[in-house]
This record gives sequence, structure tokens and C-alpha cells, in this order.
Amino acid sequence: MNAPTAVATPSPAQYRPAGALDLATALAPYSGPWNDRLAAHLLRRAGFGGSPADVARVAGGSMHAAVDALVRFDASALPPGPDLQDERYSAQDRMLLRQQQVGANSDRIALVKKQINQLRAKNRVAAQLWWLDRMIATPTPLQEKLTLFWHGHFTSSWEKGTTTQAMIDQNQLFRRSALGNIRDLTLAVSQDPAMLRYLDNEQNAAGHINENYAREIMELHTLGVGGGYSQHDVQELARILTGVGVNMTPNEPKVPDKLRPLYVRAQLFEFNPARHDFGDKEFLGRHIKGSGMAEVEEAVTQLARAPATAQFICHKLAVYFVSDDPPPELVARMAATFTRTDGDIAAVLDTLFESREFTASLGGKFKDPVHYVVSAVRLAYDTKPLLNAQPMINWLNRMGEPLYAHETPDGYALAQGAWASSGQMTTRFEIAKAIGTGSAGLFKTDGPQPIEQAAFPQLSNALYYSAIEHTLKPATRSALDTASSPQEWNMYLLAAPEFMQR
Repeated sequence: MNAPTAVATPSPAQYRPAGALDLATALAPYSGPWNDRLAAHLLRRAGFGGSPADVARVAGGSMHAAVDALVRFDASALPPGPDLQDERYSAQDRMLLRQQQVGANSDRIALVKKQINQLRAKNRVAAQLWWLDRMIATPTPLQEKLTLFWHGHFTSSWEKGTTTQAMIDQNQLFRRSALGNIRDLTLAVSQDPAMLRYLDNEQNAAGHINENYAREIMELHTLGVGGGYSQHDVQELARILTGVGVNMTPNEPKVPDKLRPLYVRAQLFEFNPARHDFGDKEFLGRHIKGSGMAEVEEAVTQLARAPATAQFICHKLAVYFVSDDPPPELVARMAATFTRTDGDIAAVLDTLFESREFTASLGGKFKDPVHYVVSAVRLAYDTKPLLNAQPMINWLNRMGEPLYAHETPDGYALAQGAWASSGQMTTRFEIAKAIGTGSAGLFKTDGPQPIEQAAFPQLSNALYYSAIEHTLKPATRSALDTASSPQEWNMYLLAAPEFMQR
């Protein structure tokens, strides 16, 4: 029996009905009916889907109340991080590694490296399990959705020698600041050890300039390509960022007495004034007096308040939440909100979620691998805690979107074209089969005495099916009717073209 194809290319969403444009209402927020269908749509876009109870609760009030509940939550109540082991080399081990250059203690060095690599591998699995569990079971879905967005926007990776704990700390920074002010978030990222190591700013010092981070702050984090900066601005921002770096040891560097008051240390982050260029700078047409860390704050504030930043950030948010090619009118209204509120992301998303364009985009945004895997597991098992995330980790690796591990600073693609190849869809069908038949292994621990919990998805149960039934087209309904077993029915549903959309 042939399963329905999982490949579907949606037609472009129609954001405006045919006919004359009524200027009196074109820019007004959506004010039409609010029902289960639109509530489910909001939960798929602002999170990773909702259970029937979630949909009923959200649909029970107004659209404004639903958006307000998603956007406004206590961001200070962060989940505890995973239990990790220290994977840094000890002072004694670092001395051994230095001796390696002269061939001393080779056996001991090999053993130390093996032990650290084993710790690192175990920590990385724990970090991914922790975040995947959080995405599935979070009580604040928009917070996790934006944590994933900022993880791609401010890309860094543990493949650059960053510790797992540093990546978790960065992840918590994104979670804590998910709906805050873009200036504050960008400034916090400029002091984040994972970012500074990933983009080589720990190598950036007076007389030995490294421009990598300075360039990416403007090109990828704020102004965007064509945002009005020059190579001279890159060079000046790199000078501003000299001395901003990472210290992986407990020891402080030697700093001249006259510069000692300017030294800053916060865990692994370090500003070393002895490495800073204290000359005055001309950045984006503005004079910045050499003063140390205050220069970084001044430059980031200037970037965050630039009109190009408002346009760049709002367009990217609209691509993430609405469409691969978002309506310019929506982006313009979001940018106006961004400017009026001095970069308040919560206010910008109020504008987005309550827009007519958002409502009209129902079912027209293709899921990237993380969205597909998390939404499939969430639909199949609701918020049941995972015992083994390795299957999900393997699926994301196969589809090219592993967590914490993007190699280049541009982040994972947000548009359908990167994720809808025949190879990608074949993998999704295999995932649908593994989840649908209950053989994915998500609730069975590894080891010689594994623990296993019964977990067979009951997607055909009327309560669960009601949450997505309205999205299914006649061809998919007919295919589901041909299923010869509950397992096959589950597989068909998770492989359906409609389930590829959010």
C-alpha cells in the first residue's frame, strides 16, 4: 500500500482579497472571527503545536487575549539547565598539553584527551535532550520558539572549541531575553563567551585586529547586507571590540595599575584593557571617544537604533513566523513598531500576530527539520518527558539541522527551499514511520539494563485528531481511510503534506 506523498509546495498565500483596497481598514489589525482553527494556527506558529485542550483554551477567549498570553510571561523563571560535567582541561592537563610539543608524556596526554572527548560527547547529548524536552513540554511556547530563532540569528557552535556549558549559558540568555529589547540582547551577546570564541574576538587586540565579529554584528545581527555600513566601519568597530574576549582559566591577566579599574571579569567573559585600542573612532559617521567597554555599549546602541536594523530584524521575524516572502506592508508596520518602542520585540510580535497577513497565512509556512521533529513528537506524545533523545538528535543530524552546531555564522535557512528536497522528504517519511509505529525508542534508555515506558501514539483518537482535522485536504483524508492499522494511520498522518506546514 502506497502512503501519500509528503512533498507539497503550497501556493503563494493571498494576503489581500481581490478588488479595491480600502485604505481605511487595510492597516488595521485582524478583527474577523476567532475560532478553534485560528487558535490552532496561532499555536503552531507561536510554538510547536497545541493539544486539543490547549486549542480549546486559546479559542475560548479573544484573539488579543490569546496573543497577550503568549507574548507576556515571566521570563525570569528559567528552567534549570542540564546536569553537565566539567569538560575543561585542568591546570595540570594544560601543562601536559604544552609538553606535547616536545614529545613528553604522550601516553598520559592521549588518555587525558580521550577522557575529555568522552565527557564532551556525553554533555552534548544531555544538552540536546534538555532543549528538545523543553521545546516539547514548555509552558511558554513562544519563549522556546524565539530561543530557537535567536539561536539561528546569533549563530555560534560548540564545534569551535566552546564548552557545552557555555552553549547552555548562551541558550539561557536567548530564553531570558527572547521578548526583550534588541539593544539589550545584542549587547549581552557581545559579552557572551560562546559568541566571542565562535567569531574569534578573543584574538582581537590592539595592533592585531580581527574583524570577524565586527563584520557579523553588522551584516548578520543588526543592519543586514546593504544596511549602510562600509569596510571602514567594520575596521572601526573591530577596534572598539579590542580586548573583549574569553578567559577559560581562573587566573586574571597582568594589567597595568592605571588600567586595572577598567578590567572586567564575569565568569568566562573578560574585558582586558591592556589589549584594547584606546584611540578615538569614527563609526557610522559618529565620533566615539576611546574609553574601554563604554565604547561597545555606545556602538551597539547606535546599531540597534538604526532604521536598517528595524527593517532587517522585522523582515527576518516575518519570514520566521509568516511567510518565506512576507508582505512588505506587514514588515513596514512591524518596523514602525520597532522604532516607536526602541526595539521592543514583544511589541513587534503583537503587531505581527494580530495582523491580517498573519491570519491569512494559515497553513502556508513549511516546517524546517526542528519544527517537524518537535511537532511530530509533541502531537504523538503530548508533553510526556523523553527518556532518550538520541533518535531525535539523529533525525536532526540527518536532515542537516543539529542543535548548537551550525558551522557558519549565517544560521540555518528559514525558507522552504532548503528543506524540501526529495532526500529530506524521504527522511521525514522514515521519521513518520518510526514515531507512528511506536518504534522510535524515545522512551527507552540505553545501557545494559534499559528502562522502557509504554508509549504508543494514539493519533486517531478523536481528541487528538480534532486538533488537526481541519487542516487535512480530501486526498489526505482518503489516504487515511485506506490505512490497515493504527500504526499505518499514524504514519500516514505524520507524513501528510499538511503536517509539513505550520
